[in-house]
Amino acid sequence: MLMRRRLYFVLPDVECARAMLNDLLLARIECRHIHFLSKRDSLPPDLPEANVLQKTDIVHGAQMGVVIGAVVGAVAGGLLVFFPPEGATLMLMTVLLAAIGGAVFGAWVSSMVASSVPNSRLKGFERDMADGKVLMMVDVPMRRVREICETIARRHPEALSGGFEPTIPAFP
Repeated sequence: MLMRRRLYFVLPDVECARAMLNDLLLARIECRHIHFLSKRDSLPPDLPEANVLQKTDIVHGAQMGVVIGAVVGAVAGGLLVFFPPEGATLMLMTVLLAAIGGAVFGAWVSSMVASSVPNSRLKGFERDMADGKVLMMVDVPMRRVREICETIARRHPEALSGGFEPTIPAFP
């Protein structure tokens, strides 16, 4: 699986964002890996806006829900095996099924809640976006991180690097 790293850049305005998009496309970064975010309704339709996965904590919420749901499900399954209902004989497979069911339920519930919570990784950029600046998130293959950072620094010195996120899987 191809691993990518998400790079963050704060851009001064929409015109700079357009120029940056063009340069990244010329550098063979696909448009689906470039996301822009600014204060509400300030991005023109020609810039690829960040989607719900980038704007909210839905991914983090789902991950936490899977872990917590699996643990709670396994404990509940274990209690059912050791203290079965009257007349029922439950096998150890009950623990596994309860853990899987708990993980699925936990992921669903916590992702629903997290879909209304702003992405905690973007907290450091809120002030810049409120001031009218544009946040660019670009997912680049690990082997090209240095090249892309150098290209951006050379062609757009006005772009402020906002750091990077740990590796992310290359899912669409």
